[in-house]
Amino acid sequence: MHPATSPTTDTPAGRSHGTPVPRRRLLRGLLAATVAAPLLFGAAACGDDDGAADPSAPVKLSIFWWGGDARAKLTEDALALYTAKHPNVTFETTWQANQGYFDKLATLTAGGNPPDLFQIDDNYLAEYAARSTTLDLTSYQKSGKLDTSKFPESLWQYGVVDGKLAGLAAGENTQGLVYNKTLLIKNNLPEPTTGMTWEQHIAWAEQVTAATRMPGTQDPSADYKALWVWLRQQGKDLYKGKELGFSAEDVTKWFDLWKGARDRRATPTADVIHEGNSSDVTKQLVVTGKAATSWVWANQMPDLKKNTKDELGVVAYPGDPSAQWARASMYWSVFKGSKNRDVAVDVINFLNNDPEAVKLLGTDRGLPSNLDLRRVVSDGTTDQAMKQSIAVEAELTQKFGPSPQVPIKGHSKVKSELIKAAENAQYGRATPAQAAAQFVEACKSAIA
Repeated sequence: MHPATSPTTDTPAGRSHGTPVPRRRLLRGLLAATVAAPLLFGAAACGDDDGAADPSAPVKLSIFWWGGDARAKLTEDALALYTAKHPNVTFETTWQANQGYFDKLATLTAGGNPPDLFQIDDNYLAEYAARSTTLDLTSYQKSGKLDTSKFPESLWQYGVVDGKLAGLAAGENTQGLVYNKTLLIKNNLPEPTTGMTWEQHIAWAEQVTAATRMPGTQDPSADYKALWVWLRQQGKDLYKGKELGFSAEDVTKWFDLWKGARDRRATPTADVIHEGNSSDVTKQLVVTGKAATSWVWANQMPDLKKNTKDELGVVAYPGDPSAQWARASMYWSVFKGSKNRDVAVDVINFLNNDPEAVKLLGTDRGLPSNLDLRRVVSDGTTDQAMKQSIAVEAELTQKFGPSPQVPIKGHSKVKSELIKAAENAQYGRATPAQAAAQFVEACKSAIA
């Protein structure tokens, strides 16, 4: 077992996505895997036949995930529960911090020794699926062996790549605008609400700044989550097939919107915005006292609350909430060449749908995907921030629109290029139009 270096909820250090790894290294690993795959797949076919003939035969399943000590204990407890109910199945567990996780996964895959079952996120799901590394789970879903009947439809659909179910959500998340409720109540200011327009939000933030001298909102122009929601509200998307789903003109409008907000002092200065652009949950401006709101994932509420004495609230991002969707916080995928793929799929089903297992795991990987069991977890917790997080997603579930396609190859680079371009505009190193043009060109190169 590999020790982790930091605790985590959604991803390590409260981050919403995996740390990018050098793409050349990832591609080398996956390319090598495609060479090894035919031999592995052939062996796997024989193994599956044997397993079907004797379902009580001993099975040792390898499983790999990222996370901290808390996630490791919860996961191992849930796997021990599976073994208690299926004594012939044992587990070889490997886990580590997020840093270097995808390097290790690529190396294992390339070396012909991949885990049967592994954790993955939407930065890499499409890339691994495109190289036939992940097992198509569709037939298991259709047969009921992988039960998604209690999942929000858009949640399991967010694991479909090129018509194949490449991964199943280990938990649900969605975008959340977290605000300092204590500050607003103290100053007799209204709280933000789901459904307010972007202009209304900026006007509200301007009012907060004037009344409290604390900037009303973090500037989210560098935040791909916010841009993505805004694009969907404009009838666009982040991606369309293998291409970008937006133009430089779209991004210019987005950057212009937030330049106007900065000019009105609704947001902090560029240096403070830069601090808030960190994905570290402890550096979000709503908990460092440098802005009244932060743009995060809704399930980060419990971790945010640990870093402030103030009461926090959470609502959807501005605009039509149907632009948001039930996002997989991360997935479980099965290696296509696994000799034990049927058992691996059953384990995924167990982790998502067994009441005892779901209670054990709680919200560590996001809100439980099974809506019935999500309510059970909510009723059984005394963590008010967790209850808030579950409640807002329960409300938004009724308003969610269809899920977008899973991000394409180069998504991690697109996210980092957005931060670079937005900060160029925030610091005045480029006009919104110049920064947008630079961003789009960098994105085209990243996804090529």
